[in-house]
Amino acid sequence: MKNNAIKFPIIAVAVFLLGSLSCKKDENNSNNTTPPAPTDSVYTLTPYSIITHARFPEIAIPADNQPYVEKIQLGRRLYYDVLMSNDGRSCGGCHNQQYGFTKPVPANTMPILPHENMAWYTNFMWDGSKSGTLEELMLFETKDFLQTDLDKINNDPTYKTLFKKYFKVDYITHKEIAYALAQFVRILISQNSKYDDYFIGAFPLNADEEAGRDIFFSEKGDCFHCHSTLMMTDNQFHNTGLDSDYTNIADRGRYTTTNNPADMGKFRTPNLRNVALRSRYMHDGRFTSLMDVINFYDHGVKHNGNLDPIMTKPGKENGLKLNELQKQQLVAFLNTLTDSTFINNPSLKSPF
Repeated sequence: MKNNAIKFPIIAVAVFLLGSLSCKKDENNSNNTTPPAPTDSVYTLTPYSIITHARFPEIAIPADNQPYVEKIQLGRRLYYDVLMSNDGRSCGGCHNQQYGFTKPVPANTMPILPHENMAWYTNFMWDGSKSGTLEELMLFETKDFLQTDLDKINNDPTYKTLFKKYFKVDYITHKEIAYALAQFVRILISQNSKYDDYFIGAFPLNADEEAGRDIFFSEKGDCFHCHSTLMMTDNQFHNTGLDSDYTNIADRGRYTTTNNPADMGKFRTPNLRNVALRSRYMHDGRFTSLMDVINFYDHGVKHNGNLDPIMTKPGKENGLKLNELQKQQLVAFLNTLTDSTFINNPSLKSPF
């Protein structure tokens, strides 16, 4: 974080017992089932400092939900608790850590966008139908998506005690639940991939990975225009030529939210970190491999009135025209974005 001059790769340093949540240097993190149990009516929370890669943007955290060890652990418990729904669902049930906090889905099913690195996002969902802060997104998750039964939460003695101590409330509402969830989701930060090590000069890429990186960040591949810098997304919306016929409402993208004809077919740029762990790609899961995606950009783009100008630059009117070796090299580079420390970090796993 820009206001914390601690050198990468240390990702998060708690002042208390939680320890590093996604750092290769410290994997012996606390894995308690429940947050620390308050013992009296006067309880002092432990401030938590979120430390990120020096090249990552600063995280904007609402003043009324600054990070604390105890609130993060409470949010973690809620994230994995099926008590959050009436049908056995939980956040962690769909956002699996081993897949970069996303989930394998069947063919022709909308892929679940990952919960990693959402601390920097202001636009959410494929069509941007939700926007704002993580707190606002989590309020939607508990109130509308999971439809959390507040009576169940309030009748649970553990939650009743912890919310009383940490949030100073006698009755737990969707707001407090959302704030606790946001605390946990905000520290789901992936930044310890092979590419991150390479970026700081700690680990070299092999020849194919390096060639793939050159393709990705050059006009040859043009990937970097939307999947920008280390964040691997611009958090904006683009029509990349997936379709030219928008009879299917699901293919209309951003337009379904804004009703602006200029937004027809535009979708939010997905984060490419841990992208190789996903089973489906694009908003409808039409592609099943990274090579499928590359082949689409190479020769499958469909021209339409809203096509992003990047897709039709001189010499690119009919695709990227990569050879088979270059495609394999691009896949090799994308595999360097897998963060094995993040997907195996015990402090991010279910506490149950």
